[in-house]
Amino acid sequence: MIAAIIIAILISYLLGSIPSAVWFGKALYGIDVREHGSGNPGATNTFRVLGKKAGIIVMLADIVKGMAASSVAVILMNLQFIDENNLVTFKLILGVVGVIGHIFSVFLHFKGGKGVATLLGMMIAIHYEVALLCIVVFVVTLLISKYVSLSSIIGTLSFPAMLLFVPRFQTSEPLLVIFGFFLFIVIVWTHHKNIRRIMEGHESKTYLIKSKKED
Repeated sequence: MIAAIIIAILISYLLGSIPSAVWFGKALYGIDVREHGSGNPGATNTFRVLGKKAGIIVMLADIVKGMAASSVAVILMNLQFIDENNLVTFKLILGVVGVIGHIFSVFLHFKGGKGVATLLGMMIAIHYEVALLCIVVFVVTLLISKYVSLSSIIGTLSFPAMLLFVPRFQTSEPLLVIFGFFLFIVIVWTHHKNIRRIMEGHESKTYLIKSKKED
C-alpha cells in the first residue's frame, strides 16, 4: 500500500510538472514564453506573449493536469489501495502535489508557473459545482479589476468560503475547508510580486472585453 501511494505521489507530481506553456510555445511558435512578457511559464503569460488561442490551449492543458493529478486517487481506490472514505483526502493530497509540480517543475529545473489553472483543475476534480462558481467569481473580478492576479486570489478564496457559508455546499469534510484556505495562502504567496505591483500601480491589466478607448 505504501509503495502504491508513493508511486501515486510521483505520478501526480510528474503530471503537474508538465510545462504546457513552454512545450506548446516552443513546438508550435518556436517561442519560449519564459523569455518574453513576465517570464512566467504559465497560461497568463502565454496569453500575453502568444495570444488568446494559445493561452486558452495552455490554460486548458494546465486545468487537465490538476484534474488528472487529483484523480490518481480514484485509481488508488479502484485498485483497493485506499478506502472510499479516504478518497477526498487523497484527492486533496495528490492534487496539491500536482500544483507543487507545476510551481516547481522538474522539467524546468524546479521553476514553474503560479499554479492557478492547475489548482482549478484539482478543485474541479474534488467539487466541480463550487469550482465552476469560483470560475464565475474569477471572471467577474477580472471584468471589474482587469487584474488576473487579483482575480485568481479572490477566486481561490471563494472556494473555502462557499464550503463554509453557502448551505448547499457545506461539507462534512473539514479538511477540505482547511485545505481551501491553505491553497489560498499558497496562491497569495505565489502572487506576492503581483500584489506589490498592484499596490504600486504597475501591474499589467487584462481586458476580456476591449472597448475602442482601451485599444
